[in-house]
Amino acid sequence: MGNDTIANMITSIRNANLGKIKTVQVPATNITRNIAKILFQEGFIDNFIDNKQNTKDILILNLKYQGKKKKSYITTLRRISKPGLRIYSNHKEIPKVLGGMGIVILSTSRGIMTDRSSTKKLGGELLCYVWYFL
Repeated sequence: MGNDTIANMITSIRNANLGKIKTVQVPATNITRNIAKILFQEGFIDNFIDNKQNTKDILILNLKYQGKKKKSYITTLRRISKPGLRIYSNHKEIPKVLGGMGIVILSTSRGIMTDRSSTKKLGGELLCYVWYFL
């Protein structure tokens, strides 16, 4: 049984959002670093720090909240492609999340990117949905 680092990252962020926790620590891999970079560029998290603790690479994510009630900027974060069932899509069939309110993170031959930046006739494996709904 293997480790699904993307699912671990998504679950950690989702649990922190439910508990309104500001920081999340996830194991740092190339994929989780790229997903964190995309979440930062799209404005879903404040920042992320790549940290090394006792020979383990850890990524520290600072989640973004608004208002006194601490409403999260990430409403839903859902894994699409799983190790047991990979989901691929060409550039024409990449789904739009809530009419543009969210993003699809996909893994292409040119790296991990969002559905908006992969419009140059690039498809790939659909990793996860992220969206914000007021």
